[in-house]
Amino acid sequence: MLTKATNKLLQKAKKSKSDEFYTQLSDIESELKNYKNSFKDKVIFCNCDDPRVSNFFKYFYTNFEELGIKKIFTSCYREQAKDLFNGEESENGFFLEYTGIKGENNIDPTDIDYFNGDGDFRSPESIELLKQADIVVTNPPFSLFREYVAQLVKNEKKFLIIGNVNAITYKEIFNLIKENKVWLGVNLGRGISGFIVPEHYELYGTEARIDNSGNRVVSPNNCLWLTNLDTFRRHEDILLTKKYHGNEAEYPSYDNYQAINVNKTKDIPFDYQGAIGVPITFLHKFNPDQFEIIKFRKGNDEKDLSINGRCPYFRIIVKNKRI
Repeated sequence: MLTKATNKLLQKAKKSKSDEFYTQLSDIESELKNYKNSFKDKVIFCNCDDPRVSNFFKYFYTNFEELGIKKIFTSCYREQAKDLFNGEESENGFFLEYTGIKGENNIDPTDIDYFNGDGDFRSPESIELLKQADIVVTNPPFSLFREYVAQLVKNEKKFLIIGNVNAITYKEIFNLIKENKVWLGVNLGRGISGFIVPEHYELYGTEARIDNSGNRVVSPNNCLWLTNLDTFRRHEDILLTKKYHGNEAEYPSYDNYQAINVNKTKDIPFDYQGAIGVPITFLHKFNPDQFEIIKFRKGNDEKDLSINGRCPYFRIIVKNKRI
């Protein structure tokens, strides 16, 4: 069965991949269950995934019929060492195409096709597969996150990807959020419980662990899902219970912008008509029908927003549309 095969391949293939973090199947299931209606009759592309070990591929492979998927493409950057499938070192990336042929319950080495190049997501060969896809779902290289998202937007693709929370602060990503072209997924921070890491990797942090399958897991608690697939979360109003009038002292104004500061999303007042500075975690609960995003981080002097000369951590300026 696929489960047994995947576990076996994971243990062997990890040895030849010393710099990759694998997303846990439990985290994929927890997020993707919120988008099941989005995958029907669609071509899915996981373009940063070794199909032999990727839990993204495993999820779509296992749920192929239930989700009504049309086709799966998964591709991987070049192999850099010998492994159980390839007896010689190779500089070529590879990909797999799966169309749900009845009777298939395992992935055979001969199913893998090799690119002429290295399989980088930016390569012409990978882009050709991207053009055939409807939705991209993966955990891309965080160091190339801006470029990765820009490519998806340029090719007008739907996507659901994992990134670092700090990606919100990138100008390119924030502008997409402001323009309501992308938004945060359902799970954030501790909602993404950890990543499987190579054997040599140090298990840092109080939540690092070895799971029941012997996988080494680290939990940075600083990741998010970024998507342009619609979710129930972004249509839910933030419940506002705090009052501004009569409690003005709790909401200081910025030195360099006409707005009040709020340290926690739950403390946004329901009766304030003007601009409000909120923490970046606000975006996890942001409903574009309830609030308008005005700007990010900077005051009128183009310096960081400050209160009595001190700058709180990055703030997003928003305004309540309902007042």
